[in-house]
Amino acid sequence: MDNILRRIFFDKHNHWDRFVNKYGGRVRPIVLKEIEKFRECGNPKNGFKLFVCEGCNDPKLVPYRCKGRFCTTCSVGESEEWGRLLSEDTIHTTHRHVIFTIDEGLRDVFLKHRHLLKPLMDAAANLIKSYFKKKGKLTPGIIAGLHTFGSRVNFNPHVHMLVSMGGLTKKGKWKTLDFIPFQMLRKQWQTVVLKVIRKHLTEREKKVVQPRLQAAYSNNSEGFYVYAPKQRGKINEQLRYIGRYIRRPAIGMNRIVAYDGQFVTFKYEDKTDGKEKHETVTVEEFIILLIRHIPDEQFKTIRHYGLYSRRSKSISKKIISIWQKANRKWLVKIKKSLTKRTYREKVIASGGKDPMRCSCCDNFYEYMGEVCLEDGRLEIKVSLSREATNYMERVIRHLTQEEEKRNRSFEEKEKVS
Repeated sequence: MDNILRRIFFDKHNHWDRFVNKYGGRVRPIVLKEIEKFRECGNPKNGFKLFVCEGCNDPKLVPYRCKGRFCTTCSVGESEEWGRLLSEDTIHTTHRHVIFTIDEGLRDVFLKHRHLLKPLMDAAANLIKSYFKKKGKLTPGIIAGLHTFGSRVNFNPHVHMLVSMGGLTKKGKWKTLDFIPFQMLRKQWQTVVLKVIRKHLTEREKKVVQPRLQAAYSNNSEGFYVYAPKQRGKINEQLRYIGRYIRRPAIGMNRIVAYDGQFVTFKYEDKTDGKEKHETVTVEEFIILLIRHIPDEQFKTIRHYGLYSRRSKSISKKIISIWQKANRKWLVKIKKSLTKRTYREKVIASGGKDPMRCSCCDNFYEYMGEVCLEDGRLEIKVSLSREATNYMERVIRHLTQEEEKRNRSFEEKEKVS
């Protein structure tokens, strides 16, 4: 058990297995799939790479990671790397971090009708795009990220948006905007959200939620809350921070302060008074809180619009490059190529010890082979020496025997029960 969330789900109390036995028919298939990936993340029985120290021949196994959407180990590194790439790949101009929220009474509508979440993101982006269009037919760069969680891990869908404070005109010129009237957009946003719900629900479903829609309209005379905090510091640092924030998981490991086998205590910031508070729930309640935030299959929680859309991004950069050479204002580096950092590079960049240096003799580890899982069996796919082959074969035998023991033990428990 390498982190507290893994312990909560899979320790000796078998909370997750008990949860599935109790609620299995009501749990979304994607949730079962992602939790299972999380359970097996970093387990060498699913494949690994072999490195050997060039000095003392110490072997080092590096298991494959699941890269799942629930896995905390994978998501933290991915968020950090995505934020870095974002800061390098966006237009080098001021951006605003805009948050579009909805009425509290509508949260359950989106929880029950999850297909409304994409139209919600599209509607927020279209609202910003329409404002830019009115200010001189400009096309801004927009990156939207959906958060379905609040500070208490409750279901609270809202859209975080990175918006360039400027855009391209139809003539290919860059024009900067100094101000966006976010307060004015509140009422428009309220109208848009209510239209999205009505448009994408059946007549029967609309009748059920109509009281909630009416209450959401009546209780928010100024519209739904739209927040756009001012950004401070260098542009690259702003972009990197916002990027990490948009991609962050529902709850960080540092927020879980206690787990005693039956109850989980986590901390959160109370938005009403800004103070840090603690909340204690049963493990079952905690699991329910978390799995609600696992996106549906193929659902993209990050979407790009305007100049940052996949269709127009490369063309936009070329147009801006031509414009900036004429005006000597540098917004993009058109020839810059971006590559993801390796695991080793990320560890070193974060201030950690080089994972490819041997702790015994301080020499470097060399890649010597790879084992993959195919059709339920571990197979050697790459081997650079006979010694490496022999070692990987021994590891495969050991892992296979351990798995067979676990299966026999499980079958015996099933018979007894």
